[in-house]
Amino acid sequence: MRGRIPDSFIDELLARVDIVDVIERRVPLKKAGREWTACCPFHDERSPSFYVSPAKQFYHCFGCGVHGSAVKFLMEYERLEFPDAVEELAQSVGLTVPREGGRDERPREDKTDLYALLDAAANWYQQQLPKSTDAQAYCRKRGLDADTIARFRLGWAPAGFDGVIKALGTNEKRLQLLNEAGMVASNERGNKYDRFRERLMFPILDRRGRVIAFGGRVLQSEQGPKYLNSPETPLFHKGRELFALWQVKQANAKLERIVVVEGYMDVIALHQAGLPIAVATLGTATTPEHTEILFRAAPDVVFCFDGDRAGRAAAWKALDAALPRLRDGRQAYFLFLPDGEDPDSLVRKEGREGFEKRIKEATPLSDYFFGELSHDVNLSSLDGRARLAERARPLIARLPDGAFRDLMAQELEKRSGARAQFETPPPQRAVQRPVAVQRSLVRSAIALLLGQPGLADEVAKPYGFLRLDKPGVELLAELVDLARSRPGANPASLVEHFTGRPEYAALQKLLAAATVGEPEAQRIEFLDALSRMEQQAVAQRRDALVAKSRDGGLTDAEKTELRALLAAKHTPVAAPE
Repeated sequence: MRGRIPDSFIDELLARVDIVDVIERRVPLKKAGREWTACCPFHDERSPSFYVSPAKQFYHCFGCGVHGSAVKFLMEYERLEFPDAVEELAQSVGLTVPREGGRDERPREDKTDLYALLDAAANWYQQQLPKSTDAQAYCRKRGLDADTIARFRLGWAPAGFDGVIKALGTNEKRLQLLNEAGMVASNERGNKYDRFRERLMFPILDRRGRVIAFGGRVLQSEQGPKYLNSPETPLFHKGRELFALWQVKQANAKLERIVVVEGYMDVIALHQAGLPIAVATLGTATTPEHTEILFRAAPDVVFCFDGDRAGRAAAWKALDAALPRLRDGRQAYFLFLPDGEDPDSLVRKEGREGFEKRIKEATPLSDYFFGELSHDVNLSSLDGRARLAERARPLIARLPDGAFRDLMAQELEKRSGARAQFETPPPQRAVQRPVAVQRSLVRSAIALLLGQPGLADEVAKPYGFLRLDKPGVELLAELVDLARSRPGANPASLVEHFTGRPEYAALQKLLAAATVGEPEAQRIEFLDALSRMEQQAVAQRRDALVAKSRDGGLTDAEKTELRALLAAKHTPVAAPE
């Protein structure tokens, strides 16, 4: 198990980075009073409802409800795991991520070494390309220019069983890393050999531009499988990665449309022709993870396939994966190519303008959906219309609630005469800015403390409010302790301490709803809430003792306590001077 990142480091990191800078590098922000605002990067909208608070170091969208710290933003926007998001933020401010020890812990540098080894492999393959006349001739035949070859870091895996092993497996540890990275394989006798031989090499990059795997293409079909990809490794999961997504993001500050094609060379040909919007899946059908990544990259996704049976089968799998992710504002299209053509051949024949025209004329998902479901159905008969309805209903039900699902249901009713009804949650009032919400004293105190963690220094021990028997009291006490132990911690770092715990989501919502006001007014409100909680705790204890006395079950000590509580209840409070 990899070592845990210490909470103290997360605090230091979130104190060092400015969430406004982190988000503004990826999303254009505009100043709006004490906050910054933008159209939300996580859903399509015309008017801004995404707010970033420098005071709280927190973002929140009042349209779709997403919120969190700088770490959470990177996880959502860049599709990074928590450790990778922390690593990226740390690098941006010159910090090294420490790790706490754990049982069977693999040292952190092992993964770094894995990335370094794969990068070295890419460099080695690049160095071999000019040495192969066959590979050079193939690149010329495919029309690849020097800039494209360099941009995609194309290389050549020469013949022989141990080229990479000799170049990079110089000791037992590095040989082990080569094996872990999927660069070598073993025969029946256990002897290791290069996995890639006599193939044009395509490095596969992750969303941070690091080499995580390779694809290799033979020059002649009789030399073996046309394409060979790296196996699944600790760094590479083909169902979650897309070839050239890094290059697409580097080439487009704002991406309106992304095109999914089937092969590496198709991607590269489109980029070289001036259409740097193409990516490819990696030897697998389009997965739900792929579609989510695609729609996060661009609101419009065009799936481009051959027009044969295999291409149409792949297209339907892509549609099936896309349906649950077609929130309002997202659109999918399908482009089927003429027989015998692929994107590479077509863009060379028709040029950028010709292929771009095909993209713009691609079939909308709705037309493809009903066309496929109706192709063997006689819609002039009652039975045929019923068959269409039975096929379409469960698929339309998988669409997210919204305008597109409503329109698809209307179209089904128009075509079949059968009404498609789905369970829809009751409409919710749209919230554009924070509104006053009636909260319990405990929740109010937590929200005020999250807004101004320094208030914890004014709460003396023992905490009187802890005697109150109400939900959230122990959480409030934990937050006070946490804030006292971390002087200067910002609100977002307090919430991040609860990552992975049941309270995390509720704390995020409270932080998002907390307004930034005058510090002194918030201090008075916070201390007043604690005082009232203590009063409620006293009343709660008094009522419990009174109820117990009716049964005659009080001890002598409890009788004394009750008399004191009853006397205090009737003691007049002096008027303020």
